[in-house]
Amino acid sequence: MSNMTPREIVHELDRHIIGQDKAKRAVANALRNRWRRMQLDEDLRGEITPKNILMIGPTGVGKTEIARRLARLSNAPFIKVEATKFTEVGYVGRDVESIIR
Repeated sequence: MSNMTPREIVHELDRHIIGQDKAKRAVANALRNRWRRMQLDEDLRGEITPKNILMIGPTGVGKTEIARRLARLSNAPFIKVEATKFTEVGYVGRDVESIIR
């Protein structure tokens, strides 16, 4: 699957996920960039960023399913961890979206 274009990746995601077109395009580009990065010499790989994807949004919009399908496309393991249980009980913090500002 590493020879898929972002358009082909989006098409594959479209078979399973309704809506979220902007998110699907973004993760398709990120996955293609990952595959391209793997073709470089090891010395250069560390210079190219980002190496990860942060997906934020309300419950039920498809973040987990998009990640699950990307893992399947790239033959990578998929592990889901619910991070909210790691926050202190009763803690009220800033808005999650402020993380990326």
